[in-house]
Amino acid sequence: MIKGSIVAIVTPMHPDGSLDLAAMSRLLKWQVEEGTNAIVAVGTTGESATLDVNEHCEVISHVVEQVGGRIPVIAGTGANSTSEAIELTEAAKKAGADACLLVTPYYNKPNQRGLIEHHRKIAETVDIPQILYNVPGRTACDMLPDTIHTLSEVPNIVGVKEATGNVARGKEILDLCSDDFAVYSGDDATSLELILAGAVGTISVTANVVPGQLSEMCRLALAGEAEAARAVNEKIAALHELLFVEANPMPVKWALQEMGLIGPGIRLPLVELDPKFHQVVREGLHQAGAL
Repeated sequence: MIKGSIVAIVTPMHPDGSLDLAAMSRLLKWQVEEGTNAIVAVGTTGESATLDVNEHCEVISHVVEQVGGRIPVIAGTGANSTSEAIELTEAAKKAGADACLLVTPYYNKPNQRGLIEHHRKIAETVDIPQILYNVPGRTACDMLPDTIHTLSEVPNIVGVKEATGNVARGKEILDLCSDDFAVYSGDDATSLELILAGAVGTISVTANVVPGQLSEMCRLALAGEAEAARAVNEKIAALHELLFVEANPMPVKWALQEMGLIGPGIRLPLVELDPKFHQVVREGLHQAGAL
């Protein structure tokens, strides 16, 4: 079971929107050195929706190669087409990923039975550990706790990233599912409380810019040291909000650019963070010790 601080890493790009794999290598080196426990490659924060299949597979392979087995690599392989999700998941397995993260199908708005059949089909087709990903605010598709419970009993489906930000919802999933089914927070602002309630870690946007602090917060929370974990989280709490002042990953890519870690590239239809937000995000980075 993968535990702790798992960074949903951005996909660095050149100003023309092409992939910047050299910058990705630098980010990965830094993340490992800072104590991040695992990497999610080409999740939704990695702009999976606008990378084509070849680029998607190229980034996953690059991340696996660069990490070199030092920490686990989870490949984002979700899609709103079941056949495409299978193709990406097969490619991730071939590349050597340790697990896959599959966002619920977006736009199609399947019902709960459709979600069960979608994820069951992928799990039965590709023999690799798979983590469900529920983020209805972005997908217009909410995977309900009973559905997660049903899917938790499918071989290969080993966990869920619950990104509603509703701690009570997370607790309900924890109560429904067995102890060997991993529940991860997918909402930075509430991740500490969900870990203290029984989640095994967080798949984090904030970890892109303060990986050491996120790793330490998770370590303390998993050890039951709640007050110490809250003290660490308090120093970076502003970032949990500021990195979402516009659509993710616009703010976090701008923050990493401000930190000198990546260039300004982002894939249309997303654009660089609106200048009106620059100063407030910059102040949050200073407050967290990232600048």
